[in-house]
Amino acid sequence: MIQFKSEEEIELMRISSLMVSGTHAALVPFIQPGVTLKKLDKIAEEFIKDQGAYPSFLGYNGFPASLCLSVNEEVVHGIPSDRIVKEGDILSVDCGVKMNGFHGDSAFTFPVCVTDINHLNLLKVTLESLTKGIQQVKVGNRTGDIGYAIQNHTEKLHGYGVVRELVGHGIGRNLHEAPDIPNYGKKGNGYRLIAGMVIAIEPMINLGTHKVKQLKDGWTIITADNKPSAHFEHTVAVTKNGYDILSNHELIFNEIKNSEYITDFQ
Repeated sequence: MIQFKSEEEIELMRISSLMVSGTHAALVPFIQPGVTLKKLDKIAEEFIKDQGAYPSFLGYNGFPASLCLSVNEEVVHGIPSDRIVKEGDILSVDCGVKMNGFHGDSAFTFPVCVTDINHLNLLKVTLESLTKGIQQVKVGNRTGDIGYAIQNHTEKLHGYGVVRELVGHGIGRNLHEAPDIPNYGKKGNGYRLIAGMVIAIEPMINLGTHKVKQLKDGWTIITADNKPSAHFEHTVAVTKNGYDILSNHELIFNEIKNSEYITDFQ
């Protein structure tokens, strides 16, 4: 059942969502060659708790960390480890925060000293597809309109693989709520969008095949052909006038401008 939010509840969700974006921004100075994934996770957890919030992912269905950190061919749900970030890595950071009883959820993929134009273009196109999906959020449209916009931009125009097994979702008092928000689909299909819905739109796009597989750790999803994957996500409210993006990637890009290690791919 879809849980509709009042205007007051959406404002509480904005606070949670901006906390997620602030966490991403706070990580930027530390995302550089030589840092371990566990170190990044610790920094994020301390930052979130210092703000009086709680990491949504920590303990969720047994997940052992505050961030999902996925490198290169890892699509999503990577468990932070002692793995060291290296030059040329593509690092997906997925973060959730619970505050005031509501969750915020957002993801951003960081290119660490990346010079491969094909990898940078994958990130650019994936982020563009997120924008195109959000632009379909309006009362009367359907979830299939969102998925079609994302798939058309990434798969049909650029030949990338759109992950089918993992999708966006509703969000609110629970981290994952109805409805599912696929990154593929047909116009006019799926759930009808109604004011008061809040959804997490998160294209997961692969440089090669759309096919994925799960590692033995029971969490990490990787591409079937071991080619890189990109992941971007916003928490978005459906309003009577269209959409309202509750998270904020500009906070992150502002920090990237001051980083000597993260390539600005905009």
